[in-house]
Amino acid sequence: MSETATRKVVIAPRMSDKDPARYARSQRLRSRILGIGTPVILLLAWQIAASVGAVDARFFPAPTTIFAEGTELVSNGQLATDLWATLRSLLIGYGLGFVAGLATGSILGLSQTARAALEPMLSAIYTIPKLAILPLLLLIFGLGELPKILLIALGVFFVIWVTVLEALEDIQPTYLEAAHIFEIRGWQRFRHVLIPAILPSLFTGIRLALANAVLIAVATEFVNGDSGIGYRIWHSWSLFQASQMYVGIVVVAFMGFLLTYFVKWLSSKLVPWAPRENKRSAT
Repeated sequence: MSETATRKVVIAPRMSDKDPARYARSQRLRSRILGIGTPVILLLAWQIAASVGAVDARFFPAPTTIFAEGTELVSNGQLATDLWATLRSLLIGYGLGFVAGLATGSILGLSQTARAALEPMLSAIYTIPKLAILPLLLLIFGLGELPKILLIALGVFFVIWVTVLEALEDIQPTYLEAAHIFEIRGWQRFRHVLIPAILPSLFTGIRLALANAVLIAVATEFVNGDSGIGYRIWHSWSLFQASQMYVGIVVVAFMGFLLTYFVKWLSSKLVPWAPRENKRSAT
C-alpha cells in the first residue's frame, strides 16, 4: 500500500485583509508620492537638460526661467488680469450652458414628443466643432467677451444635455417601480427619485464639460480679445517670448486641475452613494 503525500497550500493573508485601514493609508501615501514625485523628477530632468544645453533653451527654457517670468507677471498684475478675464468668461459661459443643458436633457428624457422633435437636430449640431461657430458669433455679436461666453456655453450645453438624457434612460426600473408603489409623482418624483439617480452620471458630464469649456475659452482667446490666458499664450508666441508662453500653459494646466479637483471633491460630498465614491471610501 503506497502512501500519497498531500500538500496543503497555505495562502498568507494580504495586508488589505489583515489591516484594511493601514493598507488604505499606505495606498493613499503611495498615490501622493507618485503624483508629486513624477512631475518633480520631470522638472529636474528638464532643468538639467536646459542647463547643459541638451535642449534648445529658446524653445524649452529652464523651469527656473519660467518661474522667474511667472513671478514677474504676478508682481506687475498682468497674470491676475489675464486669469480673471478667462475665469470670468469660463464661469459665466459654463453656468449658462449647464442650466440650458440640464433643462434640455430633462425635457427630452421625460417627453417622447420633445425628443422626437429636437434630438435629431441637436445631434446634428453636436457634431459641429464649436470653434467653427466662432466666426458666425463674431459676425453677429462683434468682437468682445460675448462671443466667447456664448461659445463656452454651447460647448457645455451639448455635453450636459447628452449626459442627462443618457442618465435618464439608464435609470434602473426598480427605482421607478418603487416611486409608483409609494405614489411619488410630479416634482416629488423628479426631486427624490430621478435627480439622485442621475447625479453620478451628471457629475461625470460636469467634469467632461469643464475640460471642454477650458479648451474653448483658451482657444477663443487666441483670436478674439486682448486679455486672458489664451491671449497671453498667443501673444507671447507671436513675440517669440517662450518663457512667458510656458507660464500661460502652466496656468491653464493648474486652473484645469484645480477646477476638476473641486468638482471631484463636490461629487464625493453630494453623491456618496455613487459606486465609484463607495469604491474610493472602501480603499
